[in-house]
Amino acid sequence: VSGKIFLTGNTVIDSLKLITQKNIKTLEEIPWKKKKVILVTIHRRENWGENLLNFIKAIKNILKNNEDTFVLLPMHLNSIVRDPIKKELSNIKRIKLTEPLRYDEFAFVLKNCYLIITDSGGVQEEAPTFKKPVLIIRYNTEREEAIENNTAKLVGVKYDSIVKETNKLIRDSNSYKAMTKAKNPFGDGNASKRIVKECQKFLDNLQN
Repeated sequence: VSGKIFLTGNTVIDSLKLITQKNIKTLEEIPWKKKKVILVTIHRRENWGENLLNFIKAIKNILKNNEDTFVLLPMHLNSIVRDPIKKELSNIKRIKLTEPLRYDEFAFVLKNCYLIITDSGGVQEEAPTFKKPVLIIRYNTEREEAIENNTAKLVGVKYDSIVKETNKLIRDSNSYKAMTKAKNPFGDGNASKRIVKECQKFLDNLQN
């Protein structure tokens, strides 16, 4: 890349901070203060089929053996993912299946949940803003900064690994705190200001 490069951070984090300043009241039936609410999202192609069934089995085990937990799972619209989830989890206690959430609703959930289990890339960038640990149900991630910063952890898609790593964060306060100490490596919410500043400097120099 020719010319100057300015590191500003991700404007997504700016948007996230702005939208969570709104007084949003949503999903009031979720026991935010009484339970450790686990946000779950899953949709990627590599987690279809057997891997999805292993994941569903793991969620059942986590809920069964941790009475202080509650799972919130916004379902993807793809029936390949959606149908097995509805079939296996719709009648399980302490789990709430929802339609896809609006962004302001999702931001509210990110801010108020206890931890996140996901295969989403964007969530890995957003969650550290609110000091929420992320367990990634994949074997690799493009967001390597999250791994290096210990705001997220790759746990794979195997039943035993998902259960083990989730239980550790539920039951071991030291493990949980270790993943909530770092600042968000993707931005601090001021990227837009930095962009405007550098653009203004560039335009001022042109005029001069």
